[in-house]
Amino acid sequence: MEYRLLGKTGVKVSVIGMGTYYDPLWIAASMIGLMPSRRRKAQALRVGLENGINLIDTAEIYGSEPIVGEVIRDFKRDELFIATKVWPSHLKYDSVIKAAQGSLRRLGVKYIDLYQIHFPNRRVHIEETMRAMEYLVDKGIIRFIGLSNFNLDQIIEAQQALKKYEVAALQLPYSLVNRRIEEDIIPYSKKENMAILCYYPLGHGKLIREFPRDLIELVRKNHGDKTPAQIALNWIISKHENTFPIPRASNPIHVEENLGAVGWRLSNEETKAIEEWFQGKN
Repeated sequence: MEYRLLGKTGVKVSVIGMGTYYDPLWIAASMIGLMPSRRRKAQALRVGLENGINLIDTAEIYGSEPIVGEVIRDFKRDELFIATKVWPSHLKYDSVIKAAQGSLRRLGVKYIDLYQIHFPNRRVHIEETMRAMEYLVDKGIIRFIGLSNFNLDQIIEAQQALKKYEVAALQLPYSLVNRRIEEDIIPYSKKENMAILCYYPLGHGKLIREFPRDLIELVRKNHGDKTPAQIALNWIISKHENTFPIPRASNPIHVEENLGAVGWRLSNEETKAIEEWFQGKN
């Protein structure tokens, strides 16, 4: 596995992480105590952890925090980087603190590495939310503060609302078929030394289904047998030094495949050919 610094945290994490958002039906089922395919999802996480992935992303709304907690008990906590999120209906001061404590219980941990605001909420002043986030850092409940699904203006506003700490990481959709953040957020994140956790790195499976055969053969000629998923994930790893793809980890076979995205880099020629094809397609 490869590791690199996660922005300004000073912590090295695996260049590829594991996401634990499954689907809306799973979330609905988890709310009434059901967890379909729980064993398979837990095994998927174990495969990643056993092969050096140490970055796991979850959220209070996903219903997957208990599975993450179950799996990480068998690994050294200080070698893992656990990220979770607070839902926008919990962004008032006391609610943020209560939500974080709930995530601690479900994860079975003493601290959260990265605590992220899942979505902005215009009904709650960001200053109030960030006061609570800084309290959580002061108390050792969380280590770093993150934002998810914020636009650039909202990111800047949130950053300015902090008094003692800084936003360490952003979480946004990013892939070969969704490059919108390249226009403004990626340049800003580099200037501010913020990491970006990239969700939907496979474009909801579109990249697996539509990756052209000639480009797969071009990459295989130079790097050996590579799948569309491995190429698409490697593109994110290769493209920027601060981007970390977090593909969904629900199937052990897929996690094992994703491990093949590390340990090599697309050449400039390969990157150009791939980007030109997808730009023409979209």
